[in-house]
Amino acid sequence: MAPAETKALLFDVFGTTVDWRGGIIRAGRELEQRRGSPAPEGVDWAALADAWRAEYRPSMERVMRGELPWTNLDGLHRASLEGLLPRFGLAGLGAEEREFLVGAWHRLDPWPDVLEGLRRLRRRYIVAPLSNGNVALLTNMARRAGLPWDLILSAEWVRRYKPDPATYLLLPRLFSFDPKQVMMVAAHPDDLLGARRAGLRTAFVPRPLEFGPEGTAPPPEGPFDVVAGDFVDLAERLGAPSSSG
Repeated sequence: MAPAETKALLFDVFGTTVDWRGGIIRAGRELEQRRGSPAPEGVDWAALADAWRAEYRPSMERVMRGELPWTNLDGLHRASLEGLLPRFGLAGLGAEEREFLVGAWHRLDPWPDVLEGLRRLRRRYIVAPLSNGNVALLTNMARRAGLPWDLILSAEWVRRYKPDPATYLLLPRLFSFDPKQVMMVAAHPDDLLGARRAGLRTAFVPRPLEFGPEGTAPPPEGPFDVVAGDFVDLAERLGAPSSSG
């Protein structure tokens, strides 16, 4: 059970709530269909997805170090993709096709347990994403996937990327909550460590398939306040009522 004073749950999005890798692979295959022929050189879309994701943290760190002006995640994804396209034989893609791939991050699918788990948790807690994704990205994703957020919280609001404490303290500041009344939910221990440093409680939900069936998920390096198998199990552990409850 969560401590009685817990009032809100914040959720990491990429990897924890939605399957980014599967979504990028699907978008690449859809792009081939739109072109009417296989991509040049027989692109390995799984490898491109992994390489693109590998640029995620380094690109944000350049912003946080002041090497780049504030740039939202769409902008960082776009710049990272431009650098990757020649490596994968896709330098000839047109502007519309490049934007289709960047937009794939707006069209990611939730893991199978997510919608049921969030609906249950929302019956007892405020639920919101806390993501480095920009507001438009998170809003488009939620509308497409039916994610039942109470509000959209993004690093864009404070122009600081996680793990900057200002991101984790956004909801406590908006709702006048003590940080310990808020719990961060993530599949990434480093995200939870940042939340703990900011005074939030933490819940670890592993996603062993985040990096594909051959990939390696980060190990659960705690301590965490709660460890759950998925969002439905998290709802059980936090005492959130079922739909019939």
